[in-house]
Amino acid sequence: MTPVLRPHSGWKAREAWLVLICVLFASFTFAQDAKTTVSFTLDFPQSIPDHYSITVFADGHAEYNSTGKLTPDSEPPDPFHLDFTISPATRQKIFDLSAKAKYFEGKVDSGKRNLASTGKKGLAYRDGQRSTQAEYNYSPVPAVQELTTLFQNISTTLEFGRRLDYYHHYQKLALEDELKRMEEMTRDKNLDEIQAVAPILQQIATDQSVINVSRARAQRLLAISGVAPPK
Repeated sequence: MTPVLRPHSGWKAREAWLVLICVLFASFTFAQDAKTTVSFTLDFPQSIPDHYSITVFADGHAEYNSTGKLTPDSEPPDPFHLDFTISPATRQKIFDLSAKAKYFEGKVDSGKRNLASTGKKGLAYRDGQRSTQAEYNYSPVPAVQELTTLFQNISTTLEFGRRLDYYHHYQKLALEDELKRMEEMTRDKNLDEIQAVAPILQQIATDQSVINVSRARAQRLLAISGVAPPK
């Protein structure tokens, strides 16, 4: 009879320990990602929105909150909140730039008092060991400048989504001007993370009651965002 070879009990024990270590490491990494964030805030009275904040988690989850009117002539609506998933490339860029900016420690604001106010801005970094933040009007730090532009572009995109959702429900004829302006700003590279507003673009693109030119614009924006237009 041919003998049956069985793994040594010690090998089985070592394998079990390796599996346990991998599970614990994965759990630790997930927990760290849930705690590690970069946040940006802007307070700028009389602008639209007059306040907003964006928080990006290391695992790719992101949160956006804003207050202010939808348009200069409208009444202030309820505060706006959106949970979305940020693209891996943008998430990596945000955390890389935060590292280059030394996690916002030290002097970030230029300190110049003769500069026009463009709103009170804030950047913050949080992880298991570090909690740093800085406020500024204008910063000469290149990484901070790049982060500021990126976060402002993301906010602009999400506010487009907010208005498109409102117009789609209550004022469909206003969609054309809004989508045209969105396309123009996309060409000028003034918008980021368009995929975050893909759901409302898809609704517009498939809505037979919306004029064809607006539906076509929504489809083009979906294609630019990397989200397949609806069939």
